[in-house]
Amino acid sequence: MKYLTVFALCALSFLSASFAQARVVRLNVQTQELILNGKAFGLAGAYEKLSGTVDIALHPENPANALVVDLELAPRNEKGEVEFSADFYLLKPVDPARGNGVVFYEAGNRGTKRILQMFQKGTRSQDPKAPEDFGNGALMEQGFSLLWMGWQWDVPEGRMRMEMPIATQGGETIYGLVRGNFIGGHSETALVADRGHRAYAPVDTSESEQVMTVRSLPTDKAEIIPRQRWRFVDSGTVTLDGGFEPGRIYDVVYRSQDPKVVGTGLAGTRDIVSFFKYERSDANPLPGIRYAIGWGVSQTGRFLRHLLYQGFNADEQGRIVFDGVIDQVGGGGRGSFNHRFGQASRDALQHYNILFPVDMFPFTDGPETDPETGETDSLLRRARESNTVPKVFHILTNSEFFNRAGSLVLTDPVASRDTEVPESTRIYSIASAPHIVGSFPPEPYSNPAFLSQAPMNPLVYTGVIRAAFNNMVKWVVEDVAPPANTHPRLADGTLVTPARAGWPNVPGVELPKQPLTAYRLDYGPRWDEGIVSYTPPRIGKPFAMRVPSVDDNGNDRAGIRLPAIEVPLGTHTGWNYRHPDIGAPDRLSSEIGAYFAFAKTRDERIATGDSRLSVEERYRDRDDYIGKVTRAALELVDKRFLLVEDLPEIIVSAETHYEWTIGR
Repeated sequence: MKYLTVFALCALSFLSASFAQARVVRLNVQTQELILNGKAFGLAGAYEKLSGTVDIALHPENPANALVVDLELAPRNEKGEVEFSADFYLLKPVDPARGNGVVFYEAGNRGTKRILQMFQKGTRSQDPKAPEDFGNGALMEQGFSLLWMGWQWDVPEGRMRMEMPIATQGGETIYGLVRGNFIGGHSETALVADRGHRAYAPVDTSESEQVMTVRSLPTDKAEIIPRQRWRFVDSGTVTLDGGFEPGRIYDVVYRSQDPKVVGTGLAGTRDIVSFFKYERSDANPLPGIRYAIGWGVSQTGRFLRHLLYQGFNADEQGRIVFDGVIDQVGGGGRGSFNHRFGQASRDALQHYNILFPVDMFPFTDGPETDPETGETDSLLRRARESNTVPKVFHILTNSEFFNRAGSLVLTDPVASRDTEVPESTRIYSIASAPHIVGSFPPEPYSNPAFLSQAPMNPLVYTGVIRAAFNNMVKWVVEDVAPPANTHPRLADGTLVTPARAGWPNVPGVELPKQPLTAYRLDYGPRWDEGIVSYTPPRIGKPFAMRVPSVDDNGNDRAGIRLPAIEVPLGTHTGWNYRHPDIGAPDRLSSEIGAYFAFAKTRDERIATGDSRLSVEERYRDRDDYIGKVTRAALELVDKRFLLVEDLPEIIVSAETHYEWTIGR
């Protein structure tokens, strides 16, 4: 077990006489064990787990670290470097020579792990040990090395974390304003931080200058709640006399101290991937790695978009870090990943996490100009300047168009034309799919904070993601071009305003008249330095938002149309309304979708005024339906949007769906 010792890196080359290369200093391997008692995974053989912590050091004067906000204010070691550490977790072939030379890095969503669940159909586990945790072993049989690292300081207990340095001003404590934001429920208490994360603690929970406000819509003038009516229960929880009104938007602005240098999450991700890819000493347990592919979902899709935008795909020697990046359902956003008192968990939804720095220009991989400011920029500008542009997939669902500013990935800021997609990028929209997939049979969302009016959309699209990864590997390793872009467009009328979407007559249901609106936000005169002066920010002009047009069934016309959309039994959406019990029933619920089944018979649909054809008008019988589903699935295999090994699962799911529909 040679890796049980602490790895110390040998000296690395200097970039200049004044400072050394920022680097992985050492891997502290706390656990090394065989996977499933040495079970062989195909030609790759046995796998092992290495886990522990990684120590990283950054030199603030290195130009590659210039965009890490407050790095120059963090404590330094005797070499003038800022040190920090993070949890890491690696699954690799015991014999590295039997690997395929590719490290697959997951930027874990809020400190979790999903690779084995998504790509090997395993159970969801933070420390996989049982056979079912590893599923069918598909990636491991191909010899991939699978890597995770904690990149947030504030995740709930039991998740992967980074211990970040604290910024000070000449050794003195830094103070600043923090904004907690939440939607009122039926409780007298509420959490200040997002989704159970650690909160920046108030300097003094009883300070009279703290402010709580309430409003109904993001653009409403905020009402100040008298200070004597509310208080901190502890550093992360507030209470209000009489309770919080369901569905209303609350802000708590207070003074905190000791800001973390949160941009080390971006730099640390760069450095650990670069280490495994390029380090050739015995310190690296993955010799022979030639390629790195990064994958992020939702929050971490935005994280990888942010990493690319700020130039962190070039390591400190100017070498490319990720050869391929898969941004899954990140929408048009980036996030609070590199500013003072940044809260990395925060996103931006129509009615949740209001007015955080997420949907910020630029949105597109190719250059666009914001006519409001005159600024021209692109997500990949810095990567182009450093010649480190990776292959990129942006994968959208219908949810991203309604609740994550997804159309801005596809158009200029005023939606006057479709953007030009670079050759190194592919954009795929999965028609009518939801951000969060519901269970089957369809049921409303049961999360107390996001109760929904309609049943959730059960459209499973993991097969598309597995095929996309396969296409990305072939593109990166073999230079085999992936399928062409497929998504809604302004030019052909498949990307439109909600009023022009073509929504059919679905009894009791209307298409949302207004998706999430992304605004130009002003955080104050020091925002370019990563320092927030205005919180909440001042709201400027909106960007132009568009949504996919739909067919007579209410399903997206453009994009990857899975068999359940091409041969439908109902209408699938990426949006769902909040239940009246939790307030604001005209606003969208989280990032979930909805499902509206077709009537079984012609008489039934006519009686309800449903314009969508019934099941009996569409399909002769079960065999007719399954035959059409099979043909649709095979066409997607031919187009490389599905893998042939996923066909049986799709057919079984279709059979189950049909039997449930006619048996309702």
